[in-house]
Amino acid sequence: MSFEFEYPYAFLLIIVYFLCIKFCKPRALALIFPNAALFKKVSKKSSILNNLLKFLAFLFLVIALASPIKKDEIALQNQKGYEIALILDASGSMRQNGKFRAVKEIVTNFIKKRKTDKIGLTIFADFAYVAVPLTYDKKSLLRLLSKIDVGVAGLRQTALYEALFLSTNLFKNSKAKDKVAILLTDGMDNTNSIPLNVAINTAKKYGIKVYTIGVGSGNDFNEEVLQEIANQTGAKFYNARSKRELNDIYNQINRLEKSEFKAQKYIKKSYYYQYFLALGILFLIIFAIGYRR
Repeated sequence: MSFEFEYPYAFLLIIVYFLCIKFCKPRALALIFPNAALFKKVSKKSSILNNLLKFLAFLFLVIALASPIKKDEIALQNQKGYEIALILDASGSMRQNGKFRAVKEIVTNFIKKRKTDKIGLTIFADFAYVAVPLTYDKKSLLRLLSKIDVGVAGLRQTALYEALFLSTNLFKNSKAKDKVAILLTDGMDNTNSIPLNVAINTAKKYGIKVYTIGVGSGNDFNEEVLQEIANQTGAKFYNARSKRELNDIYNQINRLEKSEFKAQKYIKKSYYYQYFLALGILFLIIFAIGYRR
């Protein structure tokens, strides 16, 4: 932010003003009458006031003519954002060792980093449901995520394929170039509500890269299935055996699928000449009234 004048050369008029005061004095007839000394004293005070008013009027008019402005540089980001579906297992097994609490903490940090992306959230256990459709409203998304806990979709089963299929449908009408899903689970699908190939083919149809994360040991989840989902959609499979590893995985995905920024800058100008113009006119009016008296 900076203050400056659009036409600073206008201040040269002040030099012209003083030159005129010195060399352009008007000629007047001299009148001699009694008590001239007293009249001269009163006239001198009046003349000083009038000259001051005249100079202030001229000064403010010159400042207005110079056009004082304030410049603010504003950067607009031509952002290339992603559309991301977060798919989280909230079945009963995720309660063990505080797994779901750790997942929520890490996913929260991931969401905060994706400032230019549309993000949706799908939860699954006995059944799958879309908790938040794709949105730019990160505050609402984070607020809802903070309230979700294990058991919100049941405790006993894992509708993994259904969750994937349901999440891919979020992108049905999407025109985004980059579409990503991150599927996290510590179990195996045991509901048989949606065939695996249907879920994968739907993801491929909409051009969605599905990153899969298996939480825990290889005995807890079906690594082959998670590998197949990731490979067929052009993404990667990860195994997180600790909170630190899980955090590293989300950081890796964040780097792999990084949004691009192209900043465009423009200058916003705010004009203030009108205030100085008003002051100049005000002092000019006061001068004119005093001069007539």
